[in-house]
Amino acid sequence: MKGAVNIRILAVLAALAALLAVPFALKPNGNLLADADDTLVLVSPHNEAIRYEFTVAFSNYYKKKTGRSVRLDWRLPGGTSEIARYLKGEYYAAFQQEWTMSGKEWTSDVAAAFDNPKIKPAEAASIDTPAQKARRAFLNSTRGIGIDLFFGGGAYDFEQQASAGRLVPSDVIRDHPDWFSEASIPEKVSGEPFYDEQARWIGSCLSSFGICYNSDSLRRLGVQELPASWSDLTNPRLFKQIALADPTKSGSAAKAYEMVIQQQMQELVREATSEDPAILAVGWKRGLGLIQAASANARYFTDAGSKVPIDVSLGDAAAGMCIDFFGRFQSESVKIGDASSRLQYFTPAGGSSVGVDPVGLLRGAPNRAVAEEFIAFVLSMEGQKLWNFKVGTPGGPERYALRRLPVRKELYAPEYTGFRSDPGVMPYQEAELFTYHPAWTGSLFKTMSFIIRVMSMDSHDEMASAWQALIAARFPREALKKFADLSAVDYETARKLIQPALSSQNRLDEVRLAKELGGKFRAQYREAERLAKEGK
Repeated sequence: MKGAVNIRILAVLAALAALLAVPFALKPNGNLLADADDTLVLVSPHNEAIRYEFTVAFSNYYKKKTGRSVRLDWRLPGGTSEIARYLKGEYYAAFQQEWTMSGKEWTSDVAAAFDNPKIKPAEAASIDTPAQKARRAFLNSTRGIGIDLFFGGGAYDFEQQASAGRLVPSDVIRDHPDWFSEASIPEKVSGEPFYDEQARWIGSCLSSFGICYNSDSLRRLGVQELPASWSDLTNPRLFKQIALADPTKSGSAAKAYEMVIQQQMQELVREATSEDPAILAVGWKRGLGLIQAASANARYFTDAGSKVPIDVSLGDAAAGMCIDFFGRFQSESVKIGDASSRLQYFTPAGGSSVGVDPVGLLRGAPNRAVAEEFIAFVLSMEGQKLWNFKVGTPGGPERYALRRLPVRKELYAPEYTGFRSDPGVMPYQEAELFTYHPAWTGSLFKTMSFIIRVMSMDSHDEMASAWQALIAARFPREALKKFADLSAVDYETARKLIQPALSSQNRLDEVRLAKELGGKFRAQYREAERLAKEGK
């Protein structure tokens, strides 16, 4: 018996050893980076399909133009928000090393000032304060982090990186001025910037936000009318059937929530023909109310916005909020033959602006010449065709239909209709239905994400339980009023109390506020549940 046990143990150990040996056995000999003449290092949230198609297309383009081979080395720390944190940490470490190696002391003032856009160097270096000296040194530095390009994400994140000084001007606007006009790549559309005037970032393709849904799941749930607006995500029939993303982890999710709020503001402003702060405050409340009710229907909050359409396509959720290309790409992935895909995506009419996913040159890029070539390629007609042309069409992708929308207006001309995967989608026309007003919510971008976290995520167990009770009781008035009380996070409070706390140098201010507001919402939802069960 003992021998049999020993044999089983030896067999398990042998199997484990074999499993551990596989990666080493399959590891290629030599350095893969040495196989190419040149290297390009990119940090990106883009999916495998985009990475594959641009790697193949750019490698062929580069070889044809220069006679040299190039390897694209993709770095994938996570979504756009994770990339932002990664870049901040890497540049912090790199500049700290440069600063201390020059014999200077690394102080808390230097650490707080070097990448702070609010710190402006003096007119002359000789009169700089210590903080200004640090800022000037960083802006003049060529110290990098071993990465050339930031490719993909929202314009907001690129603006933040550019303001901090981590992105630097590229040569693309200077070298191709004809590309940057109203006829090709406009400077701004529907209130959204399409490129940085200093060319620190340029929009490479278009994106908007909307709803993906599984038509099979909706039929199973007895939902007769297909979703048409953001408010349809609040349908009680969709309780525990909505897939949402955490706005503090996903930049695209945060932007989608902002669209919900902006649309409510715009409708009220249009009716009143006034941008009075009181009107904006009502729009803010209505938008947050929609998000609150949709959150009450949520099955979960994922860290990655790309997970939403995948789960919806699998039937793990019936509908969700996502960025357009996540929805369209997943719809393409699950489509069988000529039949309509069970996963559909749409942008609510007048419910989203049209923005861009940029590409930007990082400070201290070790392979700047190759990076400049890549930026120019992405914005060229050759690179732009990859985004939405069908697989196998002239100039189209080799393996994957990317289902993204090119930024260059020329590709929406009739002669390209037959080549496009989404010939019926005309983003520049859709953009006329919605104008983004950064003055209304732009400065509250982080604040909105924080509010949604404490209102809907930290207190989700209590929220869902209260919502279930409200549904069962057919939404009695007093209980619903208690549930939907947003006075603690109204427009004025968000601007004058919450935003300053989140901007505080003392991180405990945010922790205390989160605890306070989270506790308030949990108590509020428990009381709403009690009232609902009493039929009040």
